[in-house]
Amino acid sequence: MTLSPDRVSPSTVFLEACENYQKQSYRNRCYILAGDGVQMLQVPVVHAESMRITEVRVDYSTPWLVRTQRSLDAAYYTSAYYEYYRDDLFARMDEKPALLWDWNLSLAKFLLEKTGVVCRLESTAYFVSPATAGPDDYRADIHPKRADTVLSSLGLERPYFQVFADRFGFTPNLSVLDLLFNEGPDSILWLKKL
Repeated sequence: MTLSPDRVSPSTVFLEACENYQKQSYRNRCYILAGDGVQMLQVPVVHAESMRITEVRVDYSTPWLVRTQRSLDAAYYTSAYYEYYRDDLFARMDEKPALLWDWNLSLAKFLLEKTGVVCRLESTAYFVSPATAGPDDYRADIHPKRADTVLSSLGLERPYFQVFADRFGFTPNLSVLDLLFNEGPDSILWLKKL
């Protein structure tokens, strides 16, 4: 990632396009806060051994997309900005990209646009190992099977309004969808304070 001089607005973010797909990673899942607690949303994929991330196919053989959209409706219907973003998000989902890479890229562009983060996404031309990539590479640090301490270790963990905070308190490490649906256009202000 190459940051702007003020380190607030990334000008270029490199997406690792040359790695092999890693099962049980954030490449096909995220977490939201629902009325009964944290819920995982997962994009099922067609599994193959040692498949490059840009070749992984999304599996539409089950009605997971409808279940995902219903889960988002149930979790965020009462949030301040969900109705404002819902149709655009669902339209992107309903396009049913064949490849997980295209699915993730479409959602990343949606989230960047809606949160107000200005950056250019670039795909890597060759694999760069996380061990040699440098200090701004968080691929090895952020994984659903390990404790996520990136924000807290940098002293950047801060709460924002969440619909179910009265039941669960502030719940960190959720999808940026949670921030967007709860804070709307103010998402960028929260992000800049990081």
